[in-house]
Amino acid sequence: MSHNNELQDETASLDILVEECLPLAQLLEKSSSFPAKLEEMFLLQKELNDNTNGANWELGINKFGKEINWLRCIHMEVAELIDSTPWKHWKNIEAKSDMENIHIELVDIWHFLMSYILQETNVPKAVSLVNTHCIYEAVEIEEIDVKLMVTESEKLSYIALAIETGNMPAFSGVERFIDQFFRCCKISGLEFTWLQKIYIGKNCLNKFRQDNGYKEGHYIKVWNGKEDNVVMMSVLEQLDDITFDFVYDKLQEAYSNIKNK
Repeated sequence: MSHNNELQDETASLDILVEECLPLAQLLEKSSSFPAKLEEMFLLQKELNDNTNGANWELGINKFGKEINWLRCIHMEVAELIDSTPWKHWKNIEAKSDMENIHIELVDIWHFLMSYILQETNVPKAVSLVNTHCIYEAVEIEEIDVKLMVTESEKLSYIALAIETGNMPAFSGVERFIDQFFRCCKISGLEFTWLQKIYIGKNCLNKFRQDNGYKEGHYIKVWNGKEDNVVMMSVLEQLDDITFDFVYDKLQEAYSNIKNK
């Protein structure tokens, strides 16, 4: 083999190596912003819980004297996630999984999991516990193994039940929860960036509704032929990085332009 051919082979091998490493490099570059995104989510969740449940909700009782059980909440949301798949052997066995709703259910689980973590610790420690778990490559939608997804999602319920029945220490359960939750996100095709986007979007839309007369009954839910949640999702798709304030401003802009308001 000539020297030129050897150089060409080495260059080709290097190009392949660079191409293979590029996705990981891009993921690591994205991950530099994860701590800030996590802190924003945990602070928003704490604010939501403070407003909804009152001070000292971490003790497990809300301002109305009602017991708060985040473990049960997680368990119930897992059931809703599984119901978005054709798991029933007697009904609609050829149906397709509703992956969009599965991602929504994972975000709902994340709401309750963050609340449980905050019940056990504070925001800086929560960010530290979660941060390294956010770095993963989500499975492509067409490659999702639905059976595996159901099996792994059920493990979130098992962890909740183990803690509830005293068979697992609460703080050990936090670490198991975090690891298992992000495994579920990975095999369900939900990237961390989209988990964060949907969480911010849902949190922001809920506040926007309340600020614009939702309780009083004069809030308009359909904006020029589109439901507000559809408008919200279109806002999320506009940019790679979003914040609560950015989404809120975009919703305000769209709401002010409703025809026949």
